[in-house]
Amino acid sequence: MTYISGVTSTTVLEAIAEPTRRRILDAVRVGERSVGDLVEIVGMHQPGVSRHLKVLRDAGLVDVRREAQRRLYRLRPGPLMELDEWLEPYRLEWSNRLDALERHLERTATPITGTRPAEERS
Repeated sequence: MTYISGVTSTTVLEAIAEPTRRRILDAVRVGERSVGDLVEIVGMHQPGVSRHLKVLRDAGLVDVRREAQRRLYRLRPGPLMELDEWLEPYRLEWSNRLDALERHLERTATPITGTRPAEERS
């Protein structure tokens, strides 16, 4: 199990596995958001949004700062960047496999002759 910024990658993956938390991350990706903003965006009551924010905070994915009575949340991209770096060899492997499949299909494909597209048949 790898560690991302002092948090296990499993914790980060578990945090982003939940669709509501991904919507929250999408919202804070563009800038700071208050809990009230997130309640409106996510369409969930404040206690539920706060629980999701706690999971994201514990996973190191968001930072919070106080401004008077409000708490503003923003994205901490570090854990996602580290996860992206970890995924890169897998993307490369799949890209290579798909390229090999494409080359194979180009070499072995037999042209189909004598057929017309459906729109030409009518």
